[in-house]
Amino acid sequence: MSIKSGYFKKHLSVDLTKGSAEYRELSDAFLEKYIGGRGFGAKLVWDNLRKHNFKIDPLGENNLVVIAPGPLTGVYLPSSGKNSFVAISPATGLYGDSSIGGGFGVELRQSGIDILSITGKAPELSVLVIDNHETEIIPMPELKGKTSLEAEGIIREKLDIQTAHIATIGPAGENLVKYACVNADWGRNAGRTGFGAIMGSKNLKAIIVRGHEDLPVHDINGLMAEANKAFGYLREHKYFQQWQQQGLMNVIEYANEKGILPTYNFRDSVFARYDQINGETMLSDFKIGDSACFACSMCCGNICLVKSGKYAGTVVEGPEYESCAMLGSNVGVDDFAAVLSANQLCDELGLDTISAGNLIGAVIEGYEKGIISLADLDGRDITWGDDDAILKLIRLIAYREGIGDIIADGARRIVEKWPEMDKLILEVKGLEQSAYDSRAGSSMALAYATSDIGAHHTRAWTIAREMEEGQGWTDDERVKTVIYHQTLRPLFDMLGVCRLPWIELGLNERHYENFYRYVTGNELTLEQLLALSSDVYDLTRLINVKLGVSRKDDSLPYKVHSSPPLTGPNAGKVVDKDAFQNLLSLYYRERGWDEDGLPPDDTEKKFEE
Repeated sequence: MSIKSGYFKKHLSVDLTKGSAEYRELSDAFLEKYIGGRGFGAKLVWDNLRKHNFKIDPLGENNLVVIAPGPLTGVYLPSSGKNSFVAISPATGLYGDSSIGGGFGVELRQSGIDILSITGKAPELSVLVIDNHETEIIPMPELKGKTSLEAEGIIREKLDIQTAHIATIGPAGENLVKYACVNADWGRNAGRTGFGAIMGSKNLKAIIVRGHEDLPVHDINGLMAEANKAFGYLREHKYFQQWQQQGLMNVIEYANEKGILPTYNFRDSVFARYDQINGETMLSDFKIGDSACFACSMCCGNICLVKSGKYAGTVVEGPEYESCAMLGSNVGVDDFAAVLSANQLCDELGLDTISAGNLIGAVIEGYEKGIISLADLDGRDITWGDDDAILKLIRLIAYREGIGDIIADGARRIVEKWPEMDKLILEVKGLEQSAYDSRAGSSMALAYATSDIGAHHTRAWTIAREMEEGQGWTDDERVKTVIYHQTLRPLFDMLGVCRLPWIELGLNERHYENFYRYVTGNELTLEQLLALSSDVYDLTRLINVKLGVSRKDDSLPYKVHSSPPLTGPNAGKVVDKDAFQNLLSLYYRERGWDEDGLPPDDTEKKFEE
């Protein structure tokens, strides 16, 4: 075969019920077809579903969680610190994945493995230690109830393992909040689709990884020359310094200007006091340092400290745009210190900031409209911008207390309890929408609707391009743009690299063709790599189809069709229902799926052993 390097060809399979760990060999054919990251994960999750006749309880012992970096993770090239978590999601009951940056995935590769998979359930709260080639499951019931950072500190002290990378869950994961996240490297999170809850369901509080292996590279000189070209391009880009200063926080001002900033639970798309929670405010009053994932010169992480007021002493790596928008403008908070405190609390308790901010905004609007009563809120009202009540609600969610017990199960549980909330909550396939208003751009609406994990922007972030150059796009151009994003961006997740150098600073995607060739020795072109990524998208669609998804599920929230923004450049705009259905049909045809969104009958044959 054409795989000459780039992999250890090792899959570490852990069964927590049996207390066993087994190394399995990976074939060249498998490595070439699925590449890494979410590709490896999708295939193993598919195989596990078939094994169990497509009946998996996401919070049951048989749900397989796959943790996989890619062949480019940890090698010398821009932003090569990515690692994927893949499983059946407790948030949606469908295919789920989430990527995490920092150094956890790099350390996993340096331990000499390409895939870590975990099944079963430990008899008591435990940690999994992978120390180079040694694996141990250690009971640590004393970690129960500890926050993510508290748990990490206790683990380091007790196991005397200061140099390891540690991924932990907080109380939200232990309490099976369906959008609980996994925290690593202080401020890096596998945030979406509920991986904290999956670990909690397995009595797995933490994964500790330490490795010393050199990473295999086919042509180190070629790789370094190509990487230096890419680093040079990024360094000379006109927005490079701005990215190092503000990171994703520079998007707050942009989103407000374009009228796509979620405000008051997406009732509006501009926030009058945006300048109190934007990147400039962060820089002038709160930022004390930078942080970066492995090999990332963009250095987009912000370390912020609240120096005075009731939140004095709060320190957090963050916020990024999504956290700031969903815990700021979307819930009416204009105090940046309060946003930082909410972000820090979500990190400590182990909650996805996007889902938390989305649902809290919906609860505030539901209470305002009389759908949710004061008694439902246990006598403690909540209004826009009430940071004390919002922080209290975050805690209630994480500990499943009072109304928090319902909110902890996500959007669809809220609608089940209060049916009228269906018109207020923004979700697709059960996953709460992230922080870009799609009423101004039907390509973004299509991206949300057809995302395999639900309404999340990382599959296809087309809104900026449509705002800037695509208002006159044909439907064909919109569809092709969405599909290209849904092919290239997941390819980054397979390779184990961050998408930001490409999407934000325009790093040519041809670099990744060369990176892959120099690392693996495999002469695949970019087009061939994209074709493999497209196959994996077919596979994740097939997984979802087997779990009940069809055209009816590629739908949009009520507000997107029927409740336009009140002010700003997109006031009065919605996505027309009939036009959207035409767009969806065109999307299906372009993908080769039928009118109900089903892949061809012979698709399964592609993914046989």
